[in-house]
Amino acid sequence: MTAVFALATSFLWGLADFGGGLLTKRIPALTVVVVSQILAATVLGAIVIATGGRHEAGPQLWFAVAAGVVGPVAMLCFYRALALGPMGVVSPLGSLGVAVPVGVGLMIGERPGLLQMAGIVVAVAGVVLAGGPQLRGAPVQRQAILLTLVAAFGFGSVMALIAEASTTVTGLFLALFVQRVTNVVVGGAALYASVRRGGDAFPEDGGWRTIRTSLPALGFVGLADVAANGTYAMAANHGPVTVAAVLASLYPVITAVAARGFLKERLRLVQAAGAGLALFGTVLLAAG
Repeated sequence: MTAVFALATSFLWGLADFGGGLLTKRIPALTVVVVSQILAATVLGAIVIATGGRHEAGPQLWFAVAAGVVGPVAMLCFYRALALGPMGVVSPLGSLGVAVPVGVGLMIGERPGLLQMAGIVVAVAGVVLAGGPQLRGAPVQRQAILLTLVAAFGFGSVMALIAEASTTVTGLFLALFVQRVTNVVVGGAALYASVRRGGDAFPEDGGWRTIRTSLPALGFVGLADVAANGTYAMAANHGPVTVAAVLASLYPVITAVAARGFLKERLRLVQAAGAGLALFGTVLLAAG
């Protein structure tokens, strides 16, 4: 079950990143973060009420609060990086945040077998190569890489924190709701500060009308991200964190495939090879 939940996480995160990257090309990144998380929090709030998840409140929810503080920073950096650079380059570098939960797993005593270690190395290498990383170029490209590395550390921290926030399904709904509410508070404060400094909260082209017509896409991004956090928490609670984290980090392959299918971004040879390695690494992890 760990592999199933973790691979579902990759699929959902990959689609969420693709959608978020597209939206930030015409809507300010902070607005994308705040609106998508408001929509997600609204749906989660209804689920918590319906399932009685509020009765699962406890000290572990502080992990969800911490994830909610780190998450908006990571998402903002990542969406800005996606808007600056090709998705097929930025997204794989963002997956390097897998080092955080893997490190946590090793610290708590997990020791993957030889086959699983080989799968981890092959999968991570494949994910990075899947973007055909270009580390040289114009200043904008270097800025995108820096933003992506900051986002990667944040994403990895969120993965480690949300896995500790709950061990039951109803408690997980509550933890995800708390995380999203915190996301909205932190992101909203950042958006307010940005506007006070002269930044834009609405798109230059279309203003509020553009946001209103984009609500379905914003809702999809927010809910896909929520679902990915949920499936990852379940994967980490059903098996080794090291395995769950690596399999969940394969989402850049989904983003690259989506960019190829919808935006007609051409895959370079190194990207195709990377995708193949990522899939081979997945097989090794599942076999181990």
